[in-house]
Amino acid sequence: MNLYLRYFDNETLVSSVDEAIEFLAGIDQIGMNAALEADIREYVASDVFYPKRYKIRPRVYFIIIKTEAATMQDFKEKKAVHNGGESVKERNASPAVLKLNETLPGWYEGSIDFKRVLLIPSTGKFQYRDAHFVARVKANSGIDCYNRMVDHLRERVDERSQFPSAKGKNFKFVYLGRAKD
Repeated sequence: MNLYLRYFDNETLVSSVDEAIEFLAGIDQIGMNAALEADIREYVASDVFYPKRYKIRPRVYFIIIKTEAATMQDFKEKKAVHNGGESVKERNASPAVLKLNETLPGWYEGSIDFKRVLLIPSTGKFQYRDAHFVARVKANSGIDCYNRMVDHLRERVDERSQFPSAKGKNFKFVYLGRAKD
């Protein structure tokens, strides 16, 4: 594991925490002290792979990034980015989103929380109200279940009603099983 350090135009790639501390101690503006050194050692020893930013004074920072890159060129070209064994798509997507497009024909139970436009009889004005809708749908995937439910609702509620994204927390679905033909 190597460490990339940068403070304005001063940057380096080192292979140990001692080299990193030596680099930072050579920059007068940083003001290396025992507390800062202990915090850097703790960060390097931890399992955290997020970049660490240290404040020197208002709006002035230096950063430390853990990397697998062997050279500065590899680091700059992002050839050794640590990803925990997952692809970028898997890291950025929740498990529900990954299952959304999985083709599995059969019965689904979907639930949608949406904003429904309703007429208030006493005032004659319209108002958004939270609504919950649950349905069992014959579909080919989670996204197909969502589309069928929203199409059904659009025919029956005011056109100004607002439906959530299929990828958000306001739509959930469960695969119930294969449909009999």
